[in-house]
Amino acid sequence: MHIEVPEVKGKELSSKEKGESSEKIRARVIEAREIQVRRFNGRKGLFSNADMQSKDIREYCRLDAAGEELLKMAITKLGLSARAYDRILKVGRTIADMAASADIRPEHIGEAIQYSTEAWIEILLFERDLFLTIAKCVCIMLSISRDAKIN
Repeated sequence: MHIEVPEVKGKELSSKEKGESSEKIRARVIEAREIQVRRFNGRKGLFSNADMQSKDIREYCRLDAAGEELLKMAITKLGLSARAYDRILKVGRTIADMAASADIRPEHIGEAIQYSTEAWIEILLFERDLFLTIAKCVCIMLSISRDAKIN
């Protein structure tokens, strides 16, 4: 997976807000790996989400209606391949693991779509409006999720 990282602006560099520490990120990564080891315990040749084949993806990457609709819209509107569909589901499963979520939520799928190079090329070339719609949906979902945690 390749992730484009935009240039950091000077204002952001001098911000007093602290981001998540490397230690906390490392702990989340370790926990996500442990989740995957437990998930695939006893499965020959299957150790991580990246190792999943199509039948494994169907078993371990189930989506709710909202997540399914978001993924279907992205695949249809962007003309993504079956391979991209599988990659997005596997990355979405990993993002959910990083969030210690048993379920793959729509915001996990939205983030996974953003990481898809194939999706980015299509979005940038043809589907600016779709990109804005997906970005708004992800922002709304993240704010709802954040508000739920606060309350």
